[in-house]
Amino acid sequence: MAKEFKRHLITSALPYANGPVHIGHLAGVYVPADIYARYLRLKGEEVLFIGGSDEHGVPITIKAKQNGCTPQDVVDKYHTIIKDSFKELGISFDVYSRTSSKTHHKTASDFFKKLYTDGKFIEKESEQYFDTEANTFLADRYITGTCPKCGAEGAYGDQCEKCGSTLSPDELINPKSAISGSEPIKKTTKHWYLPLDQYEGWLKEWILDGHKEWKTNVYGQCKSWIDGGLQPRAVSRDLDWGVPVPVEGAEGKVLYVWFDAPIGYISNTIEICPNDWEKWWKSEDTKMVHFIGKDNIVFHCIVFPSMLKAYGDGFILPENVPANEFLNLEGDKISTSRNWAVWLHEYLVDFPGQQDVLRYVLCANAPETKDNDFTWKDFQTRNNSELVAIYGNFVNRAVVLTHKYFEGKVPALGNIQDVDKEVLDQIPTIKKNLEYNLNNYKFREALKEAMNLARLGNKYLTETEPWKLAKTDMERVATILNISLQLCANLAIAFEPFLPFSSAKLVNILNIEKISWNDFGGGDILKEGHQLNPAQLLFAKIEDETIDAQIKKLNDTKAANEAKAAEAAGKPAPLAQKEECTFDDFMKMDIRTATVLEAVKVPKTDKLLQLTIDTGIDTRTIVSGIAEHYTPEEMVGKQICILANLAPRKIKGIESKGMILMAKDESGKMKFVTPAEIVDNGACVG
Repeated sequence: MAKEFKRHLITSALPYANGPVHIGHLAGVYVPADIYARYLRLKGEEVLFIGGSDEHGVPITIKAKQNGCTPQDVVDKYHTIIKDSFKELGISFDVYSRTSSKTHHKTASDFFKKLYTDGKFIEKESEQYFDTEANTFLADRYITGTCPKCGAEGAYGDQCEKCGSTLSPDELINPKSAISGSEPIKKTTKHWYLPLDQYEGWLKEWILDGHKEWKTNVYGQCKSWIDGGLQPRAVSRDLDWGVPVPVEGAEGKVLYVWFDAPIGYISNTIEICPNDWEKWWKSEDTKMVHFIGKDNIVFHCIVFPSMLKAYGDGFILPENVPANEFLNLEGDKISTSRNWAVWLHEYLVDFPGQQDVLRYVLCANAPETKDNDFTWKDFQTRNNSELVAIYGNFVNRAVVLTHKYFEGKVPALGNIQDVDKEVLDQIPTIKKNLEYNLNNYKFREALKEAMNLARLGNKYLTETEPWKLAKTDMERVATILNISLQLCANLAIAFEPFLPFSSAKLVNILNIEKISWNDFGGGDILKEGHQLNPAQLLFAKIEDETIDAQIKKLNDTKAANEAKAAEAAGKPAPLAQKEECTFDDFMKMDIRTATVLEAVKVPKTDKLLQLTIDTGIDTRTIVSGIAEHYTPEEMVGKQICILANLAPRKIKGIESKGMILMAKDESGKMKFVTPAEIVDNGACVG
């Protein structure tokens, strides 16, 4: 039997404060963590939900160098953006702090000193890359080169963003300093290491024997690391930004961010619970769950537990680490460096009041067992076909009909028919399924169950047709609407962990003071005669033009990235694709072959030629800006393609009737679009 806990400590991976939060972060970590926290609170459990910004490490210093400012400037900016956007999305942290705080610096420093004093570290010298031009040791992220796994250029010393492989600087081919661009040298430096190999036996027993219920991706990655043999891992770094190593002889060294950051969970707890923080971290009655992405599995399952084990003093270990896989965007890996992302703070501006739509789509498409893909068209479809057409439609029909027939008061429950009993019997079953999936971190399946409750209501109203019965049997109408309203009340509870803003709106419509998980499953939440508030729509349809604008934004980003890559490769990028047109639009164009009869330069211009052409149907004049590429002599006798039905316009006083079809090559040279073989003038193209 599963152990019962008095309280629940929920942590979510600390996002780097070197940029905003995007949908990959949300789907992988923060939306599922918030769903779980809200569910437990709704059940009346004692919950502490910890969040905060990770403000140390090389990515912060890189951003500061790029922006010509201090690391503190960077973290102050992005901590505020991240914290505010989380709050607006309804991520219900009990505390959201930061690792640059005084509390964290003291906590992390004290943690290191105890392990140092207890002899838990080993000290050794090693050769690390050093930039002689910048006169500094290079952290892994400050070293770039060719990936040894996939051959991609620009791989970092700790990871290749192209193939996702974890690397070490020594593995890079042709390493370069990201600071100066020079070739680094090896130089001796001293650091402290946590000997993970000494904890290998304990980790095998704790994880491989004791936590076989963990998700396959988590258990498998842990097993792979342990079976491969653990190595000592440095806990200090040569860097001028971070928590200073608090021992003599460590000038110019800070705590390595992987060691520093998870201690942030403890320091943030101390910040909000200064007098009783230990009950959350040192009591066997507390259940701790880490919500992370798959790139943080090793740190939260092997490294941080080893740190806590080394520290001793009764620190508890995580009961579960439900790590998710990655979310892609429109078929491509989300990338901060390429700006290929949907940023939360921008979404909140573009879709005001539609926080729950994003929460719903990210949960419905969560990468729980494999990488998944977010597309704007799927986002639109799920909103319009599920939230609007199923959930919102049912609630609106039930409330509107109650106002129409019973002055907005909950009608009496009369005789129960088989169809009514079948509906009422399914509510406890759906609740049971919801609880099972939520307790086992299967949030996508849990959301399906909540939506099944809305589908049940829609189906019930459609089958019973109270609007027709109102002509002959108001007592039956009363029963149907009573049951429908009970379903609405249950929906408000079922969806609260997933869609808190919509549930709050529904609670207001139903005029309920508060909701509780204990009330879920019953058919008598709303009492007879209870007055409802006026109906209002829970969700709004999202139109094509709104989605097209988001797709255009991504296409513009892709075009900019391609242009940047082409420039780096020394060649121009192709022009971005124009806006989509329909087949009917294309069929309006009359493209024909024609031959140039005469050609002269337009006076007082450098670019324009006046062409007399035979279109097969007439002889006409076209003015074209090709004089920089072709002489009049080269044009005479040339067969070309023209857009024949383009509206005439005057250019330099000359009426031009049509447009020549041209293509621009990589060098910028304009070339004609012509048939592969000579054909009769006036032949249609298309």
